[in-house]
Amino acid sequence: MKYIDMNGHKKHADSSQDKLLKLLYTTRAGRMLLRPLVTPAFSKLAGALLNTRFSCRLIEPFVRSNAIDMSDYAETSYRSYNDFFTRKIKKGARPVSGSSSDLISPCDCYASAYEISEDQILTIKNAKYTVSSLLHSKKLAARYQGGYALILRLTVSDYHRYAYAATGHQSKNYRIPGVFHTVNPIAGEHFPIYKENSREYTVIHSPYLGDIVQMEVGALMVGKIVNHRESCSVLRGEEKGYFEFGGSTIVLLLEKDAVTLREDLLVNTLSGYETQLRLGNIIGRTNK
Repeated sequence: MKYIDMNGHKKHADSSQDKLLKLLYTTRAGRMLLRPLVTPAFSKLAGALLNTRFSCRLIEPFVRSNAIDMSDYAETSYRSYNDFFTRKIKKGARPVSGSSSDLISPCDCYASAYEISEDQILTIKNAKYTVSSLLHSKKLAARYQGGYALILRLTVSDYHRYAYAATGHQSKNYRIPGVFHTVNPIAGEHFPIYKENSREYTVIHSPYLGDIVQMEVGALMVGKIVNHRESCSVLRGEEKGYFEFGGSTIVLLLEKDAVTLREDLLVNTLSGYETQLRLGNIIGRTNK
């Protein structure tokens, strides 16, 4: 992956996660292996194993291989691998802007930003979507034409709890189950596939930043989205939920003329770079 780090330096590195996904989705053998891995039975079994005390043995090798800085996290004894994966950060380690007119990053991530058009294709976790197919709603998608889509990609080594990006009132949670199947398993060099990741979204009605869609996108394998609340008032920086094991992404959809984004997010994306962010970083401000 190519990204601009927190100090403004250009980086180019493929993580073990990136290499595995490339193998699974771009080779014939990888796609054959992927089919049983994304079945509900496998996900249920793997999820159960990652919640056992035995799975704690995976923690130390994972921290070493991904060079995770544990100094930001409270010292504790983990009950399982998932307990470690959903670890909480120390109070004050992710400061949040005090202004309700600011839009913040809801997570530690690598960000890309796009202007939304009717034919804009967004690539999220190796699947391609238009805004309407992402939401499963042409009516809701139409409200964001001319606005912005932010794709906030978490790696397996990132903090996997996430917050609200803005202050306001959130709607109920809308859940869309994942889909995976081969389109034509005997054609072509690779197995062509059709897939949609499981995802869940809410609309945050902000008096300062307009109506914001905040969507969590889970992994096909094992990953689970856990949101705490719905249909209630929320504060930017307040914990919204967490991802259990599996790569994860958060998508923000912003209405036209509602928010002025940080200029570097768009510039970096156009140059082919993601922008490294931390939960609480300001990514935009109100136009009101």
